[in-house]
Amino acid sequence: MSPTTQTFTATDTHVKIIGRTHYYNDVLWLALSGGGIEFSFCGTKAEITIKGDAIASTGNNLARIGISVNGKRVIDDQVDQPLKSYTVFESETAQNVVIRVIKLSEAAMSTVGVQCISVHAADGIKPTPDKIHTIEFIGDSITCGYGVDDEHELHSFSTATEDVTKTYAYLTAEQLEADYSMVSYSGYGIITGYTENDHKLITHLLPDYYEKVGKSEGKFDNRLLPQDIRWDFRKFVPDLIVINLGTNDDSYTKEDTAKQTEYAEEYVKFLKKVRRNNPHAPILCTLGIMGDRLYPYVEQAVKQFIRETGDSKITAMKLDEQLTADGYAADFHPSRATHSKAAKQLTSYIKELMKW
Repeated sequence: MSPTTQTFTATDTHVKIIGRTHYYNDVLWLALSGGGIEFSFCGTKAEITIKGDAIASTGNNLARIGISVNGKRVIDDQVDQPLKSYTVFESETAQNVVIRVIKLSEAAMSTVGVQCISVHAADGIKPTPDKIHTIEFIGDSITCGYGVDDEHELHSFSTATEDVTKTYAYLTAEQLEADYSMVSYSGYGIITGYTENDHKLITHLLPDYYEKVGKSEGKFDNRLLPQDIRWDFRKFVPDLIVINLGTNDDSYTKEDTAKQTEYAEEYVKFLKKVRRNNPHAPILCTLGIMGDRLYPYVEQAVKQFIRETGDSKITAMKLDEQLTADGYAADFHPSRATHSKAAKQLTSYIKELMKW
């Protein structure tokens, strides 16, 4: 006799919540790169129903999701309809299974919801245990995995070629056995978004959205914009915060010392905002993968922050610049090889810094 099907919603009673999410109308909504769920069960079948937002029917920059079973990706899809069910596991005999659902593409373009999980399992499903450490990553397109599945530097952006699980941040969390939360948006910066005309792009400032669930064109259940919902910082308390912002600011600051100094001053303000919401976590400020011209101003911001607050739980490190030999992804973004090298560099720095 196979056990009857049991259906669950994606609440923290049943699943481990990964990253910033929002539960609304019985659906767990995901916006940011890397948001998702993980659960385990012993049984013969699992089916997951995913809900799209209004963007799902447009065919444009659809949300990309990855579902893995025991560490192996079995579903890699762009959500192109209002509801989609995936049979992710099926077996003749009951097996112990861990299933992870991750939003691979970034927040700005589209959102996606986990509507329900149905299993044939006598004891239902349960959240996987927490890992030893927790890290929050704050970044831009590099952290989102922009173009990582399209290693042609002259190709342009698409959510179809973003995969956060191949980024330095995701790999670092994996190597350090850490649960993570990511707050990252392609083209965003501290004083400006990426610009090609020497004018600031002030619609793309990460500090404006740091205290929100996300920022997206897509609405949760076609009703709620993630940027209208305050994030509850008690839901994820990081042991460490890694910030990697400045690549887009550099498109505006270039060699202009006054602009570079403005970046450093606004960075200090952002650090204070991060600290207000995370009173205890050490902060690590990084830059350099796509150019390190602003790195001295990151160091300046760190020194100024310590001077102004007396808070010395903060440090800066320079990430190695990507090499032509390692190839490039779309729009000259880091390739998988570059991400993997950066993860190695960051992991060893954090191990030493945190004594992990």
